[in-house]
Order: sequence, then structure tokens, then C-alpha cells
Amino acid sequence: MAPNDPTPAADNDRAKAASTKKEPRLSEARAWWSEAWEEGGTLHELWEDVRRAPDAGWHGMANWIKAVAAIAVFSFVVLLFNGAVDVLLDAAHRILTAVPNVQVGDNTSTGVWATIDKPVRSYIAAHSAGLPISASTVYTLWQVTGLSSLIAGFITRSNGIRLTWTAWGIAGMAMVWTTTPDTSRTVATAIAVLAWTFASAFALRGLNLRPRVFSSVHTGAPQITVQPQIHIPAQPGGPAPDKVRQLGR
Repeated sequence: MAPNDPTPAADNDRAKAASTKKEPRLSEARAWWSEAWEEGGTLHELWEDVRRAPDAGWHGMANWIKAVAAIAVFSFVVLLFNGAVDVLLDAAHRILTAVPNVQVGDNTSTGVWATIDKPVRSYIAAHSAGLPISASTVYTLWQVTGLSSLIAGFITRSNGIRLTWTAWGIAGMAMVWTTTPDTSRTVATAIAVLAWTFASAFALRGLNLRPRVFSSVHTGAPQITVQPQIHIPAQPGGPAPDKVRQLGR
């Protein structure tokens, strides 16, 4: 008579063996979970660190909580900075693209300023090909950088702004020297140097290259002069003070 169970005996043995292997693993996991939550266990200690963190403060909380909090704050700041940078770049792109195009390659300035402005325009027009922005935008950035550093250096007296102004002036004089023809290169560069030096009197206002000498601090307290004089009081029945002085001599 055939058995009712259609599964072969070999398959039943394999299923039983697999179930017997899983049971020890589950029991081991349950035992580890119970031990971890007991007093002194790993999870219990972690939970105690979290529970004591609000009362302990930043200096008293566990180091791993500080590390997790620092990583979370740093990630949040990076996300905010990334979004802010995208917004600022987009706003700057809109402002610069809204600026009317400047004829960079042509000499639209007149007078003494044309001696400096024309070489700068020509240099930017010749070396801005292939950039994602136009030559007129580069020239506008150039003008804005010089004007803002001039005004900010006069108002704030910041060393960073003064360094920007100095780099801007050196770069402008280099462009004038490079682009101006050989016959008038020296004179044009000299005019650029004089113009930048005159403007530097405002941008570098208050700059002092002399080292500061710090004198000693005087508190203003009155000085007490101690005179080394010995006063011997007269003893009853003893010699007079004048005789004591004579004996001392």
C-alpha cells in the first residue's frame, strides 16, 4: 500500500535537517539579544548613553554620540551649502547675462583712460575664446572686481580686499604691457602704474608697513619710595636718640 505523503523520504529528511540547523541560530540570536539588553550589555549601555545625553550636555555625553551628531550636522551643512552655491551661481549668471554687451575688442574709451582700457579690452577679447561666458561678461567682471575692491578697501581696510586690489592692479599692468605695441609699451605701462598708484592711495588707506612696537604697560598706580632709614624709639631710662646716633657713628 502506497504512503499518503507524496514527498519522498529523502526530501523530508533534508527539510528536517534544515529546520534543526535554523533552530540553533535563532536560539543563539535570542540569547545574544537578551544578553545585550541586560545590565552591562552592549545595547543597554548604548541606550543609557542616549538617555543620559540631554542631562550630560555636549562635554559629558558619550564620544560616539558626539561623532554621530557631528557627522549629521556636517552632512546637513554640506547639503545647505550645495544648495546655496547653486542659487548664488544661478543668480550671478542671471545678473551677468543681463548686463549689456560691451564691445571688448573695440576702443570705445577716450582720453588717458583709453591708454589703459584699450589694451585690457584687447587682451580679454583675444584670450577669452572658448570660455563658457562671453568676453563682454569677463570684461564686466573685471571692472566690477576693481571698483568693488577700491571702494571696500577704502571703507573696511581689510587685508583680503587690499590683496585683491593689488592683484587686480598687477594683472591690469601686465595686460597693458603685453598688448600695447612695442613702440609705446613703456609709456602705456608707466601711465597704468601711475593711475593704479593714485587709486591705491584710496584703496590702501591707512596701510602701515612699519612694525608695531608695543611698550610696557603702565597701570598708573602711584609708586611708593621706600627709604632705608632706621628709627630707634627712645626707651625709658635709656640714652637719647641723638646719643644713639653718635654712638652709631
